[in-house]
Formats: sequence, structure tokens, C-alpha cells
Amino acid sequence: MRILIINGPNLNLLGRREPETYGKESFEDYFSKLQSKFRAVELSYYQSNIEGELISRIQEADKNFDGIVLNAAAYTHTSIGIGDAVKAISTPVVEVHISNTFAREAFRHKSFLSAHAKGVVLGFGLQSYDLAISSFLKD
Repeated sequence: MRILIINGPNLNLLGRREPETYGKESFEDYFSKLQSKFRAVELSYYQSNIEGELISRIQEADKNFDGIVLNAAAYTHTSIGIGDAVKAISTPVVEVHISNTFAREAFRHKSFLSAHAKGVVLGFGLQSYDLAISSFLKD
């Protein structure tokens, strides 16, 4: 099984950015733990702060991966284009958020991705990624 994790803007700053909300661990360190935990899964990782690059990577991943774990970060709430990209591909996508977006500012309550995703996992810290990966293993 091949799963691609795609992270959006500012997630390259995990471990330094708002640690009270996002934790103190970098995603690169956490990704190593995911690779150890899910040895039977070929995990790949991509991060960009640029909306168009995220859209291109989603499109390129279609049919080349068994699933996509997508944390579009702030673009979740603003990008019709990323939502359209998720809708346009046949590879299933699980939307992920580290924080509980519904416990935050009102603008974070809207997602342009959720309607097109296989499922949504939010509010479990970095463990949200574990839960998303596990969802693909149960199919």
C-alpha cells in the first residue's frame, strides 16, 4: 500500500509555531515515527506553502497512490481549487487537522475539502495522521 501525506502552509514550522496548539515536535521527526509504526505501508511526504503546488501534487498523486492524507492547513478554509482537485481525482483522500478546528475561530469551521474527502480526522494532535493512515488499512 502506498500513501502520500500532503501538508500545506506553515506546517513546515511544526515544533516551533504555536506549540500550545500544534505541539513541540517537527513533522519530519513525526514522519519517521509514522514510517516505523506503519512498516507495511510505503509512506511518502510532501509539504508546500504554495496553493498551486499542492493542487499539482494532488493531481500527480492520483492513481499513483492508494490514498492521500491531506492537511491543507489554512487553505482548507479558503481554497476552492484544492477542494476541486480532491473532487477531481479517484484516489481517496482523508482530510486531517492537528487541532480541533471547530474549537477555534469561526472561519476555521468551514472546509472546502470535507465534502469530497473519504473522511475527516481532527483534534488529536499529530496522532490525527495515524488515525487517517489506519483508515486506509481497514478497507
